[in-house]
Amino acid sequence: MERRVVSKNPRALKVRVKKKSASTSSKRWLERQLNDPYVARAKAEGYRSRAAFKLTEIDDKHRILKKGGRVVDLGAAPGGWSQVAAARVGTQGRVAAIDLLPIDPIPGVDFLELDFLDPSAPDVLKRMLDGEADVVLSDMAANATGHRRTDHLKIMALVETAAEFAREVLKPGGAFLAKVIQGGTESALLAELKRDFASVKHVKPAASRADSAELYLLATGFRRNVPR
Repeated sequence: MERRVVSKNPRALKVRVKKKSASTSSKRWLERQLNDPYVARAKAEGYRSRAAFKLTEIDDKHRILKKGGRVVDLGAAPGGWSQVAAARVGTQGRVAAIDLLPIDPIPGVDFLELDFLDPSAPDVLKRMLDGEADVVLSDMAANATGHRRTDHLKIMALVETAAEFAREVLKPGGAFLAKVIQGGTESALLAELKRDFASVKHVKPAASRADSAELYLLATGFRRNVPR
């Protein structure tokens, strides 16, 4: 008779990678993926990435995505944020997304495979949007170098460019949400955003890994034509 032993401790079920050919860092990444509940949820619920739950949590609390809204998703691949945005603005809304990498089609999302830093990208996105935006999302991140200060400066350059675009396309009352890295958002950018938006804050959803340095900068209540 076969005897089965069932552990009552969920931690005892943790998956460990024993592949000898894998590097230590790749083993850690794979183990983290295999044991990440948000990765499992994303697969079960049909999301392209676990990042979908970050936007879901932020929007559940701050209500930036509204039915019929127009949304721009910068750095969209593999599409998790675009999926959430499209579902929440509904069929009367519009989502314009851009990334260097291709993504499979998503209902309700117009996607552009192009570098957002390309000089032509902002104008192309504006045409895709066909009107002012209610929300500009940016989950863009530069390739990590492993040097904290350098990585911080690289992602801040992306955030500053995204913020400049947001000020060009947002309608009054609109919102801007962008990924940053802990270590201090540049004071000049914060000062500009606080002048242009009614509220500016850092948020860290539970879906962000506890050991991750990422934060999200949320600016709401856009005010156009504020004297500079």
